Amino acid sequence: MTRKTAILAAAVAATVSVLTAPAAAQARTGAAATAETRTGASSAAKGEVRYARVKACLKKGEEYNIPCGQWTIVMRDGTIRTLTDARVNPVTAAGKVDKELVSEFALSGDGRYAAYFRKSDSKLVVRDFATNRVRALPGTTARLPKGVGMGDVDAKLSQDGRRILLDYSDAHDKLPTLLVDLKSGKVSKISPKLSPQGFSPDGRRILATRYTGENTTEFVVLDENGTTTARRVVPQVVANNMPQAVADDGNSVAVMISTSSNKLRLRVYDLEADSVGAAVDVKVPKTESPHQISWDASGALTLWDLRSNKDGDTTGIVRRSLDPESGATSTIDTIKLGSKVYVWWLPGE
Repeated sequence: MTRKTAILAAAVAATVSVLTAPAAAQARTGAAATAETRTGASSAAKGEVRYARVKACLKKGEEYNIPCGQWTIVMRDGTIRTLTDARVNPVTAAGKVDKELVSEFALSGDGRYAAYFRKSDSKLVVRDFATNRVRALPGTTARLPKGVGMGDVDAKLSQDGRRILLDYSDAHDKLPTLLVDLKSGKVSKISPKLSPQGFSPDGRRILATRYTGENTTEFVVLDENGTTTARRVVPQVVANNMPQAVADDGNSVAVMISTSSNKLRLRVYDLEADSVGAAVDVKVPKTESPHQISWDASGALTLWDLRSNKDGDTTGIVRRSLDPESGATSTIDTIKLGSKVYVWWLPGE
């Protein structure tokens, strides 16, 4: 079961009123936009997505939500789009439709591209929101391997949408992860022993992790051909905290740390030197928790926080720029959440 599938499975088991503390499972449940606040929406790039969502409906005769409707795309310019060609409910390896889960979906970090399964032929496709062009992945990569369902693949697009990672969960854990260059059509294979975490800003480095037989965590950095360029068993303070992100140099890994005293700190791990940088305090409200982080080409960071109320319910998402040296943040976007969404997806996920 992939990370995203496990998250959605947890959501199905929850009652309609439950939306608990802002951890991974809550990043996927809870929210249609009852109100949406934008920063700089008028200057948004054409075709840039703020987030994607699927509506929640109470299952008849039950006390929990299931996904309903179609994928809805909220654009940064304020417009709303519906992806009528995108499959919502996944088809299992046995060929059955699971109406209580959501099919795989991914957004590029720049918000311009989305990957999803097309209804008409069940192929994995990528849509360019700026041109509205939809293309199937090259060759056999558009189809799932035998024995793999739509809920058994974790897709991740690079920042610019040029490359995509396809991480399969199969019964014997033998299928390699595929790294597909959508421009050239080249397909590279990555060992199934590695768990890809994400791309560097330029899409030419991939951070992956491996759990060793000694209960330690190894970071592995791969290039655009899937070749290992660096690897290191990392300290616990790095391995045990999330989210993480690798920079274009393939060496600097940003790690967000939530302390026992509810303080948020940033540390940058130097993979080559095997050294952890000084802790930098990041000032955000105590009602927020880190969800996602990414570098940009200039060496700055973008931080996505989940906002929660006193009961621990997720009520919104905040996107901030983050100075890795000072810890200073500046709000880029704020999304207020309601109670009518089964699942939502952010750029870079």
